[in-house]
Amino acid sequence: MGKDLGLTELEKHLVDILSAEGIPLTERPYLALAERLGVTEEEVLSAVKGLLEKKIIRRLSALIRHNLSGYEGNAMVAWRVPEERVEEVGESLASRPFITHCYLRRTYPDWPYNLYTMIHAETEEACRRLAEELSRELDLPDYEILFTEKEIVRRTRRYFS
Repeated sequence: MGKDLGLTELEKHLVDILSAEGIPLTERPYLALAERLGVTEEEVLSAVKGLLEKKIIRRLSALIRHNLSGYEGNAMVAWRVPEERVEEVGESLASRPFITHCYLRRTYPDWPYNLYTMIHAETEEACRRLAEELSRELDLPDYEILFTEKEIVRRTRRYFS
């Protein structure tokens, strides 16, 4: 399964639990994880710190279901960005609070878009306005807005089990 990252069994179990289930909502979540895994709370804290230092995990945070929190606008915007501007534009787009994902992907003869962002706003119209404003500000006239029609599945992955 992928390349060897030099992870301990405890780290692998923690990655699976944290990515698929999140942190237990208890007064002492790391103790709850420790009891579940048969180790001490200190071992769990040390393993989480190690995963952060190794950059296996970036952060521990809440996952918001944007559509249930009043944000009905959800669009992937595919941008056509000149190769020499990809880093500059990507950093600019990624810094926006309404953009949650920013990816560079290959182009195809019939699909010239190479930079993809997810924009979230209260309405589809607000998403359109944000894309138009970004287009003008960053001089990116060629883009496509792909609205989510229906969420079929949204889940997290277990990597090591």
